[in-house]
Amino acid sequence: MNIDFHYGVIYVTSRLAGMSPEQAQTVAHACQYVDDATTRDILHFEDGESFERFASAHVMYDYKNGMDDENRVIWAPFHFLPGGQGDTLEEKSVCQQDSEIAREMIRRAIDNRHAPNALHRLGVSLHVYVDTWAHKGFSGTESKHNTVLFLEGDDHDHDTWLEKLKDLLADTVHNVEAVGLNVISGLGHGGALHFPDMPWAKWKYKNGHLIEIERNNLPDFVQAADMACKVVQGFLSGNRQYDTEPGLSPEVKSALEEVLASNCDHDGEKRLEVILQSIAAGKFPGVAEAVPAYLAKGVNSWKFAATGIADSGDGDTKPKWSLAFEDSDYRKFHDAVKEHRFVVTQDILPAHGVRLA
Repeated sequence: MNIDFHYGVIYVTSRLAGMSPEQAQTVAHACQYVDDATTRDILHFEDGESFERFASAHVMYDYKNGMDDENRVIWAPFHFLPGGQGDTLEEKSVCQQDSEIAREMIRRAIDNRHAPNALHRLGVSLHVYVDTWAHKGFSGTESKHNTVLFLEGDDHDHDTWLEKLKDLLADTVHNVEAVGLNVISGLGHGGALHFPDMPWAKWKYKNGHLIEIERNNLPDFVQAADMACKVVQGFLSGNRQYDTEPGLSPEVKSALEEVLASNCDHDGEKRLEVILQSIAAGKFPGVAEAVPAYLAKGVNSWKFAATGIADSGDGDTKPKWSLAFEDSDYRKFHDAVKEHRFVVTQDILPAHGVRLA
């Protein structure tokens, strides 16, 4: 899923679940920031203090995507959560919507509800959870499930898809004419372009196992939003059996389906604008308010508020450490990422027969 869902939809579902605007913004910001936190090194302060950061994403066509060890600690726990079904590691590593592994991950976030960074951890977990609907059938490890041999869908026939895929891979793949079985396997759903992340899309493809798969995203996205609302309701009440919560009302589901179905720009940022305008206009019964803009980098971002660093890297000037850093959203988010990664890769996945890191 893209920023329109991870920030916009998660904000409105969090509000409708009972969170304050401030709480909902923190959860939604953390949910989207999973896609933007690409720094994985030590932050050094001027007096010698240091803080470890772990990336929860890297650019889709970064060379590191071809390194399976990188995929196993980034794509698998944060974007393509293994479903744990099947006999082989390849089968168990395939993402499945609302799997028992995904539910256990959410229950752990609910158990963490009184921690200082509980909202940030919830946002991270919600990112991974709703992505199990969008990314089902693909894997965060090298797999023929990620190889796309044929694809067609809304706005694209097979030849158009092939040309777009060649264009995207031209800078990283020397023999683009061999696209197909030879497409980079470590790219998750890269071979399917952005079809898995577009709420309105109906599409079909054939994977490397020669299995033909048909997808209709809209009902999946509405269900993911409903379950996300139940998660937040369970978080607020401490109910680990969050699927028993009421979730979104029928009126909200209908309104959300209408907005998602008609919001068909291929640019996720433009789709986010429509979602935020819809929230402000009261199109989702129960909430009508302006939503603060999301800023991943630069002035007024979480990183800038915590460190004073405005550029995408750390720059040459080391920040001054203070207790305010410890209370910052930036610190809480990065610790939530580290906690999430450890719990998923070292505890939950091995208990379900999946050892990846």
